[in-house]
Parts: sequence; structure tokens; C-alpha cells
Amino acid sequence: MSKLFSGNKGEWTEPYVLLKLLVDQELYFGDEYLNKIKDIVMPIISVIRQEQEYQAVYSYDKDKRNIIISIGETGNSYFVPIENFQENIVKLLNAINNSKGDRAFEIPSIDEFLKNIGCSILKAKSTSKSDIHIVIHDIKTGICPKLGFSIKSELGASSTLFNASQSTNFTFKIPNWDNKRTAEINSLMNVRGSSDVKRRVQKILEYGYDLEFESVDKPVFKNNLVMVDSCFPEIISKMLKIYFSGLATNVSDIVAKTCDANPIQYDKEFHHKFYIYKVKHFLNIVALGMLPTQVWQGIYDATGGYLVVKEDGEIVCYHIYSRNEFDNYLFYNTKFDTPSASRNKFGEIYEQNGEFFFKLNFQIRFQ
Repeated sequence: MSKLFSGNKGEWTEPYVLLKLLVDQELYFGDEYLNKIKDIVMPIISVIRQEQEYQAVYSYDKDKRNIIISIGETGNSYFVPIENFQENIVKLLNAINNSKGDRAFEIPSIDEFLKNIGCSILKAKSTSKSDIHIVIHDIKTGICPKLGFSIKSELGASSTLFNASQSTNFTFKIPNWDNKRTAEINSLMNVRGSSDVKRRVQKILEYGYDLEFESVDKPVFKNNLVMVDSCFPEIISKMLKIYFSGLATNVSDIVAKTCDANPIQYDKEFHHKFYIYKVKHFLNIVALGMLPTQVWQGIYDATGGYLVVKEDGEIVCYHIYSRNEFDNYLFYNTKFDTPSASRNKFGEIYEQNGEFFFKLNFQIRFQ
């Protein structure tokens, strides 16, 4: 007997998406509030998943009563009634919703079905940001492109849009710092016993000192930001100060305060939305390909966009065909987050060549 599939809510969401798409037979676009836009629908022709050792392709028979499943390059295919998919969608969604926390769990009642339809792993194997590919019928153009999508789920813990690492550290100088206060600041901890970075920043500012942006620690990430805009490192540094000062958390709120501060001194006479536009553009390229540790050349990895599984199990999509809705979804549904200070080595005052510095880390998570 083969080993049962086991995974957390996010991992179980991937086979759920496969089954749900095949039963729905069409993709609905979403607005910035995750509502379906009823008059923008794309019929699904086929769905492709990359398994551990092969590619599985799912399409429909003429009457759309059966799913045609093709495994690998053998040329062999077989039919499974679509009603079998419908039955197992309910079982899968109920099991995901009934699971507590983010622990791994098994669902024996659907295990055999998933393996029979070609699933060898829960989370599809991928070297890019695309978790699943869909061939759709673009009604506007009449073409049938193959689009890659990243899957985001509201069924489990919120996922990150932009992951933290030491590569996403920003260094700030503290001019005229009194070293006698260093031990006090660096000793501030939260109730979990971790570094209280926000309280440390607030205390530095309370004492009348400032954090002046010095540099992005890693040249590759710095240059990726410059690809967005030559001033974008400075813009992010201001947003980090706003967040770690405790003034705002959501991206849209932080950007609003950045607009008010206008750190780049843009001409605001004609009400151009400089900061909103640039941050939306950044979120878009992060969602579709840019990573902090790899040189960004403007190439999108996820050639479609995002599939978002809502709390009720319905799926809405956002992609480059509906750029404004996609940008607004990212802008209004993300927030800044504080990752582990010890793992990413930030949040402490340190001395270098007689001057004092403080690092802040950049991470964005879905709300």
C-alpha cells in the first residue's frame, strides 16, 4: 500500500485548485476585493500540472462530461467522469476547513482518487513562480494561450508575497548616536523573547535621533530595485521607517504616508500618483517573477498571474490580461511584516569605524 499524501492547508490547496478548475470549466476574474467580475470569464481548454517525474494534462471530452487525463509522453490517456471530481472537491474542501493550525494532515478518503488521476505529489513541482498552467480560450482575441499561475489560498495561514532574507536588509546610519544607549536599545525584547525591532526603532526616534538611509545591503537586490525606478531604494527605505515606527502596516496605508512625506520631492502640483504607481509596479513584478537574490531582467516567470482561493472555496484569477485589477488586488491586500531578526541579522545597533548603524528588513505578506 502506497504512503498517504500529507500536507498543510496550503499544500492541500493545490490539488483542490486542480479539481475545482476542471469542474468549473472557466476562470473568473476578480476585483480588488476578491469579488468575481461576472462579465469577464475565460473558458478553460486544459489544465497542466508538473508532477515529480512527468507532466499531467487534463482536458475535456466533446460533451464535457468526462475529464481526459494524459500522463507524461506515453501518448496514453483515459477518461474519468466529471462527477467524480465534483464529489471529491467537497471532501477536500471540508477536510481543509476542518484542519486546525498549519500542521500537516492526511485525507484518506480522497487519497486513492488523487493518485488515480495522476497526482504523485500534493504541491506541483516547479522551478518558477507558476504552480499550475492553464490553456484558456481568450474570447477577446480568439487565441488559446497557455498561462502559468501562482496559487494563493485564504484557507490557511497568510502567505508571503516577498520573502525575507539577509539579501533584503537595508542599512541606516544613526548620526551622533550616544553609545551609552546602545545596550538599552539592543536589549528590548517582545513577549515571545524575540528582538522587538519596532520598539527599538521607536525608542531611537523618541530619544531624538534619526535613521538615515545608507544602503541596500546586497548589490543584486539594489539593482533590481533600481530597475523599477532609480529612486526606488530610497522609497522603500522610507516605507520601512514608517512601518517599523508603528505608524502603519498595510501597504496602501504606508504608501499614503509616504506620499504625504514625499521623500523624493516629486512635483505634486498636478496630483500625479508617483508613489502609488511605482509601488504597484513593484508588487506586480515581484508577483510575476522578480526575486531579491537573482538578477532581474524584466522577464515574468508566472506568465498568467494569480489564482486566489477564497475562504468559501471559490477561485478568482488576476493576471496581465486584467492589469489594473491585478495591481489593485496586490496593493490593497498586502502588508509589511517583521521576519525573524536573528535569522536575518537585523534590528541591532552596531558600530563601524566610529559610526553607528541599524538594519531593517523588507518583507511583504498577504493580509
